[in-house]
Amino acid sequence: MDARGAAVLDIGDDVGALVLDAPEALLGHEVELEPEGDRSRRVHTVVREQRVGPVRRFAAVFPALRAGRYRICAGHGAGPVMVAGGAVTQADWPSTA
Repeated sequence: MDARGAAVLDIGDDVGALVLDAPEALLGHEVELEPEGDRSRRVHTVVREQRVGPVRRFAAVFPALRAGRYRICAGHGAGPVMVAGGAVTQADWPSTA
């Protein structure tokens, strides 16, 4: 992320990016993601505010991930997400209820 909150994505071939829309309550909190079946390769980022005109949204951006299935680590719950190579995948924060 640059000083304005813009993300630089490094995608192509078998590498994609994930934009995870999160609730405002997670602003500034770290979010972890792990490849399905491989807890040893967890990656993390921080939820940041993004503004488009008057619209505020909150997202965790993972700028470069190998294509495949991942698990969003969300407290006591988790959510699956599929990241496509050469593309930006958008997903919502998983419900832990």
